[in-house]
Amino acid sequence: MARFGRFAAALGLAAAVLSAAVPTSALSASAVEIPTALGSVAIPAAPRRVAVYDVPAVDTLARLGVRPAGLPARLYVPELEPLAKAAAPVGTIHEPDLEALSALAPDLTIVGGRSSTKLASVRQVGPAIDMSLDGANLLPNLRSQLAAYGRLFGREAEAQAATAELDAAVAATRAAAQGKGNALIVMTNGPRLSAYGPGSRFGWLHTDLGLPAAVPNLQAAIHGEVISFEFIRKADPDWLIVLDRTTAIGEAGGNARATLDNELVAQTTAGRKGQILLLPPADFYIAAGGFSATLRVLARIRDGFLAAR
Repeated sequence: MARFGRFAAALGLAAAVLSAAVPTSALSASAVEIPTALGSVAIPAAPRRVAVYDVPAVDTLARLGVRPAGLPARLYVPELEPLAKAAAPVGTIHEPDLEALSALAPDLTIVGGRSSTKLASVRQVGPAIDMSLDGANLLPNLRSQLAAYGRLFGREAEAQAATAELDAAVAATRAAAQGKGNALIVMTNGPRLSAYGPGSRFGWLHTDLGLPAAVPNLQAAIHGEVISFEFIRKADPDWLIVLDRTTAIGEAGGNARATLDNELVAQTTAGRKGQILLLPPADFYIAAGGFSATLRVLARIRDGFLAAR
């Protein structure tokens, strides 16, 4: 969450951000001003050749019909892999290939989240913006980015339709969760456990879905609060909402289902009632805040609550 503390300071540097993102000579009457993680930036409208190093941005742009010309070789989300195969490889989300990016000569490069630290590097090649999302305000950020990308790429109608689809999915999921009890959000990383509450990167499940937190005062650290199985038993959540990080990043190791298959978890209300929801790992972790990824996460939660006894 510390990365998002940059917002207030960055607003005072708007002129510097603008000149670094887009050369003044490139601006025209058709420039579009959009919000970024570093403040508002003006960009020439309808960039034709775009490179994207942020998986949520790739996902949201795909919903609007925008196909990036350059993408990381691996996007982690199976639904997005055909886009990567159709685009020029320009490195990874953690390490851009500046030579490949230069050969592509994009009109605009988008970074965000895990690639946000590479903003200065890719700006050596050309105009670039940081479209990182704030997990605690993920849905408002997603709506804002849909509108921004719609204006930038001339896809306003598609953005409005997508926003309506998102709002309907959120409303339906919120309705399904109403009166079904509290929840504890847990991330497994092999045998290790951490928990997330309101105000955390996954806190939108509580704030936007009206889902009471089984433990309201958890630390809002980026990697969550380290917990034990005894902690889960004592919290006794009605629901366990689970992210399997090992599976999300494609590493070998114990999966979440095996990790949570023990006597202490079985003693909780969630364990006794079978109310343990395993979220789509890459959608919730790598592509968090991407349009289609968010719809899939909402669908998994909604289906789980609707099936509750």
